[in-house]
Amino acid sequence: MAFVTGGVAAAQDRLHVTGLVFLGLLGLALARITVPITNLVLDATEETSPFRPHPVLWLLVAAVAVRILPDLGIMPFPPGPPHALSALLFAGAFGACSPTRAPSTRIPAEDAPVPASALATRSPPAVLGLGLRPFFLAGAIHAAAVVLVWAPWFLGFVSIPSALPPLAWHAHELLFGFVPAIVAGFLLTAVPSWTGRPPLRGAPLIGLLVLWLVGRAAILLGEGQDAFVVAAASLAFTAALSGFVAHEILRAKNRRNLKVVAVLVGLLAAQALFHYEVARYGSTILGDRIALALVIVLVTIIAGRIVPAFTGNWIRRANPGREPAPFGRIDAAAMTLGVVALAGWAAAPAVPSAEAALGVLLVTAGAAHLVRQARWVPHRTLGEPLVAILHLGYLFVPIGFLLAGAAALDGLPGAAIGATHAWAVGAIGVMTLAVMTRASRGHTGRDLSADLATVVIYLAIVAAAAMRVAASMAPQHTMLLVPGSAVLWSLAYLGFAAVYGPMLWRPRVDG
Repeated sequence: MAFVTGGVAAAQDRLHVTGLVFLGLLGLALARITVPITNLVLDATEETSPFRPHPVLWLLVAAVAVRILPDLGIMPFPPGPPHALSALLFAGAFGACSPTRAPSTRIPAEDAPVPASALATRSPPAVLGLGLRPFFLAGAIHAAAVVLVWAPWFLGFVSIPSALPPLAWHAHELLFGFVPAIVAGFLLTAVPSWTGRPPLRGAPLIGLLVLWLVGRAAILLGEGQDAFVVAAASLAFTAALSGFVAHEILRAKNRRNLKVVAVLVGLLAAQALFHYEVARYGSTILGDRIALALVIVLVTIIAGRIVPAFTGNWIRRANPGREPAPFGRIDAAAMTLGVVALAGWAAAPAVPSAEAALGVLLVTAGAAHLVRQARWVPHRTLGEPLVAILHLGYLFVPIGFLLAGAAALDGLPGAAIGATHAWAVGAIGVMTLAVMTRASRGHTGRDLSADLATVVIYLAIVAAAAMRVAASMAPQHTMLLVPGSAVLWSLAYLGFAAVYGPMLWRPRVDG
């Protein structure tokens, strides 16, 4: 693009630079503030590492260069890629700002006793004591709000000043808003047990939550704003989360869990691609498919650890007998087939000639995951809904594979959309609530057993998933099934916020 000295182009360039400078200073300021504050909320035996701005400054300089130089005619990129690439680089700067801590010899309990003289300055509120507390609560409210706002907006009853059109906003906020919040709550709680390092809590946890909220506001209210600034604000949270989790895993030399970081980085790249596609083409082509595929991969990884373990624990305690099979070749084969099939499915719009081979691969992956799940003896968990819901949620993974395979092989009407919603509403929606309820009960000192309110939440989310898949397969009933699914989805997540919100806000009941 030729250099333009005045008019709209110059105004846009000034806005790019202004946004970069403002957000850059904000990011550096947050890092400067949160690092010393960390000393106040962590144990006295821990030390916060010195803030090193060099990676941050290099990333910011690269972001400015990639965005501005094409407009000066120095770099040959078209207008679109610099938005996505510079936004990704800028978001990486936030990741480099993640507070780091020196290794600790112990993991403090979530609400560990603290000397009375230090309570005022060193003990954060209960809701900030562990990552799952604020992020599960915020993520549940957001999940319900995304559906409740999108439906009337899509139907034209309300107007929202969003940076994205209704369908793109709906997909973005579920894949890049709701999912990362729940993933953050899970990982910020699980990583300390994986690594033996202290959990993130207090002021640094607030900073991460603020980044997430800024991203949601930027997308919802970003109409007419610079696309780069909106994208950077949206990408910052996932970048910071990825940087923090990677740092903790690497410092603890716990490299077996780096696959989780790889999924987070892939999700970040998919989000950048999503913004680029919307800016360039007005809709997304591959970004949302790549993101959904990555999240399903993450579901299969995490489920492979927790479902057999929790099932075995309950069986040994309440229903002695056959237990889940340990991880073996069948699991490895199912995982490999699933990853390859999901990669092919995500890339299918770019390679339409491979549909037949892809269909066979998807159906094979679905069958392999059904066999994998059968080895976890799901039929033996019907006596405890808190465990059974994990198996029911995972069942939507092979259902999605089989529907996607049917769509590729036979062009079955509605099967392609049904597969997407089997994964998005079923596998993700049901599994997240299953993990959220169990983890919330365990980390607030309550019995690992589902009460009536929790069972109602489970029934609502499973019915929402079943109705949304059915609507795809029976489009003549869309006007009944889709609104019904939306209402049940929202009731399930609002129900979680109402029932589990007070638990997450207050200290553990067992002290």
